[in-house]
Amino acid sequence: MAKILFVLTGADHWTLADGTKHPTGFWAEEVASPYEVFRAAGHDVVVATPGGVVPTVDRGSLAPEVNGGEEGARKVAQTLAAIAGIQHPIALEDVALDEYDAVFYPGGHGPMEDLAVSADSGALLTRALRSGRPLGVVCHGPAALLAARDEDGGSPFAGYRLTGFTNVEETQAGLAGQAKWLLQDRLVELGADFQEGEPWAPHVVVDRNLVTGQNPASSAPLAAALLEKLA
Repeated sequence: MAKILFVLTGADHWTLADGTKHPTGFWAEEVASPYEVFRAAGHDVVVATPGGVVPTVDRGSLAPEVNGGEEGARKVAQTLAAIAGIQHPIALEDVALDEYDAVFYPGGHGPMEDLAVSADSGALLTRALRSGRPLGVVCHGPAALLAARDEDGGSPFAGYRLTGFTNVEETQAGLAGQAKWLLQDRLVELGADFQEGEPWAPHVVVDRNLVTGQNPASSAPLAAALLEKLA
């Protein structure tokens, strides 16, 4: 049985270019689907957030239209309610990486607000990458990679093949024109080899111990890929 750390955003908004605070948080499917995969395999999940704050779910991610209908929306909500760690997260700053067998960062626009500039999260990601532990990051979760630094100030993720929420998807979601920056652009700027798949379709990229997913539909396949590495 493995112990998997879920690092969730603590933000409940995303500040847009004009200063507007767009309500957000974590994306429900990107937490619920991997949790179900890991628990079905007998693994434990621990939730951490910056400061140990109770994370906010993006209300839009609970809507039937993004969960395949009413039944899917109910299932996602029920899964989130069953994850005790969401209501009682540990502080990211207190995480001891040696206690965990794998690390997973779900998305939602929240990471664009806090994890993208969190030195504590960046340090954890750098250690996790170097440790060889399976490290999974999905959708907007790769925003957290922007805060990771090598001793020389560069990114430890430079040169890695990876993916994340694309400019096309952000445009189709209606927020690209309002954003201060776009995730795909920033990941390319840090030196990553960004792999873009079809919009909204499952797309997972594996490079060494790093497993990344492009969008919400990629979260369950990403969790399956992490399980293979844990095995």
